[in-house]
Amino acid sequence: MPRRTYLVTGAASGIGRATAARLRDGGHTVIGADLKGADISADLATPAGRTGLVQRADELTGGRLDAVIACAGLAHPDPVTLRVNYFGMVASLEGLRPLLAAGTDPRAALVSSAIAIHPSDPAIVDAALAGDEAAAVAAAQAAVDRGEGHTIYGASKQAIARWLRRTAVTEGWANAGIPLNAVAPGTVVTPMTAPLLDDAATREVVDASLPMPLNGHARPEQIAPVLAWLTSADNTHVTGQILFADGGADATLRGETGW
Repeated sequence: MPRRTYLVTGAASGIGRATAARLRDGGHTVIGADLKGADISADLATPAGRTGLVQRADELTGGRLDAVIACAGLAHPDPVTLRVNYFGMVASLEGLRPLLAAGTDPRAALVSSAIAIHPSDPAIVDAALAGDEAAAVAAAQAAVDRGEGHTIYGASKQAIARWLRRTAVTEGWANAGIPLNAVAPGTVVTPMTAPLLDDAATREVVDASLPMPLNGHARPEQIAPVLAWLTSADNTHVTGQILFADGGADATLRGETGW
């Protein structure tokens, strides 16, 4: 298998860490990015951090990447979650696209969530998709002020899923030969979700929101292979897709009406 060069955001923990480890074990070169503990330190909640990520990636790779996997994300009931999960992710993928265009069999994937199928705050989602970060953050803060800060995570994941669907088939991506896809996990046991799952009452709410009849909660190592395949040279025609690696949550909640 030809050796490829990957950039993985959120590489210091959770799905990003597991994915980076899997790729390295496969003999590939992986550049990790995270707040700390990675090859590139970048705060994707800020414009400076997003720009810095792209500049440093360009320096480390000589201007070419074969794949980008955007895993960085938060689940705080706070607007910073929206800044990272949507605006940070979009900026990373768009900023790194020129490096992908210079690569071999370029591919990109991101992490959304099965929670994105739930009803969400349209003010947050619409402002995000319009590219208006100030308005989206204001809408997220309004949700916090109403005591609904918990909805920001789902809104961020729905927005990024919709962005992917509209973007993947555009000239800069599909017409440039760069598949762009997402994985939508159900509940994954990571440091981010541990506080929710450790509490019996909260865990019950989580499981009601995302029922997973197939094998229950996932480990990061069980999501990594899906991301690895989507960004491999073997994937020649899958693009604009959101693959639900969710233990059956989507099928349980939406049934056949999802099609």
